Amino acid sequence: MEKKRKAGMNLTAKLMIIFFAIIFIPMIAGVMTLLGFAHHENINIVHELSKEDIMIGKMISRTFLLCFAVIMLVILVMTSFIITSWIRVGIYNPIKELSSAMQSIAVGDLEHRLPEQRTDELGQLFQNYEHMRLRLKENREENEENEKKQKELISNISHDLKTPITSIKGYVEGIMDGVANTPEKMDKYIKTIYNKANDMDRLINELTTYSGIGTNKIPYHFHVLNVSDYFSDCIEEIGLDLESKNIHLNYTNLAPPDTCVVADPEQFKKVINNIVSNSVKYIGHDHGVIDIRIIDDNESVRIELEDNGKGIAAKDIGNIFERFYRTDASRNSLQGGSGIGLSIVKKIVEDHGGYVWATSKEGEGTCLHFVLRKYMKNEEDVII
Repeated sequence: MEKKRKAGMNLTAKLMIIFFAIIFIPMIAGVMTLLGFAHHENINIVHELSKEDIMIGKMISRTFLLCFAVIMLVILVMTSFIITSWIRVGIYNPIKELSSAMQSIAVGDLEHRLPEQRTDELGQLFQNYEHMRLRLKENREENEENEKKQKELISNISHDLKTPITSIKGYVEGIMDGVANTPEKMDKYIKTIYNKANDMDRLINELTTYSGIGTNKIPYHFHVLNVSDYFSDCIEEIGLDLESKNIHLNYTNLAPPDTCVVADPEQFKKVINNIVSNSVKYIGHDHGVIDIRIIDDNESVRIELEDNGKGIAAKDIGNIFERFYRTDASRNSLQGGSGIGLSIVKKIVEDHGGYVWATSKEGEGTCLHFVLRKYMKNEEDVII
């Protein structure tokens, strides 16, 4: 429950009251004192006075002036004390408290809170300080989390690069030592080296694309692509890679042959490769199957990539497109992965004006869906 704020005057009103108090309080007090003293002494003004009366009048005048001066001094001291106390409580103390809070921020303490009950200008200043403090605290926590994730990313990339490099070195040493002494063995070694080099290239590309996401500077070169032609080329390349990993690939195109989309072919290829690579990592058995389907969806094209892997728990399915998110609490060294592949997928698809989501059943598999708007022939031919 929010604290109830105290109603109060703003700073301008307080300063005006102080100004008029300094002028009018002594004046009013002096006039009232004068009238009271005159009434008490019953001084009567007459046209003709005797010598004795003049002497008495002078004495009374001196007494009156002395008393009036003392009373005015007391009034001025009391007025000054009251106004000073008011300024201290209403202005000086809050400014001192704000200064102390700012010093705390200067040394990195973002837990110093200020009360928010005031409704004057200083109260607004307190609110602005609190907003600034919370924003700085959020930024620091976010930076700490990002730094932690960056370290994790470097560790993961280093681990994932080390594995194929070790394999490449081992197979190259086998060739140099003459272990691959038959054409079949030589072919197997070379294919393995090629696949491991592709894995390294994919990881480096992921890292490069991720740096572009951080600065929102992913380079795009959009073209009108025929969906059927584009995916036929992709399937041929993906199929060879999956075949070497004993994973079966099914491809179905239910869209009309002339269906086109506006996309960057290189960046769009990263979307397909990242999804397929993610499926390969998490299939988890020796009879892996990946289905790629293109479905006509009126003014859009829906692409589905489904695997028969171990699936994703319902509590995790909404988070898999977040950077560095993994469904496993601890990193599986056999699966590897940088943890940024699906976040790159989401970023690129959304930059193409589409959207992406996932469905999954544990123990049965996962399906990634993404939708792109069709290119209509009546649209402008020049794509910017």
